[in-house]
Amino acid sequence: MLKIRLKKLGRKRLPFYRIIAIESSKRRNGAAVEELGFYDPINNTWKIKVPNVIKRIQDGAQPTNTVKNLLIKADIIKKV
Repeated sequence: MLKIRLKKLGRKRLPFYRIIAIESSKRRNGAAVEELGFYDPINNTWKIKVPNVIKRIQDGAQPTNTVKNLLIKADIIKKV
């Protein structure tokens, strides 16, 4: 099963995340199938490749709770 989750980058106390599509059995920082954007919690900024995310979700990828909240904030998906 394909998941859309966060991949942690950055350093201690300065986190930075990439939004990636990855197999659910892989490690958090494992090799991604596709990079879909980034999220910076310090500056509260994010950039998401909208067509790629929509394509992955239509193909059956499941976003994690945190990524789902980011997609709701970016008006990509609707809150259910």
